[in-house]
Amino acid sequence: MEEIYSEEPRTCRIAKARPETISFLMAFSRSYQVADYDNLTFERFLN
Repeated sequence: MEEIYSEEPRTCRIAKARPETISFLMAFSRSYQVADYDNLTFERFLN
């Protein structure tokens, strides 16, 4: 147990996204819609 916790924590790298990835995710989030009706949940993609 001592060997596991005595190690120095590793540093994290910050991920960088390309502009194409950002625009794809933004377009997806604009077209995705969730509607609740009574006890039902409907998910749809607006094209």
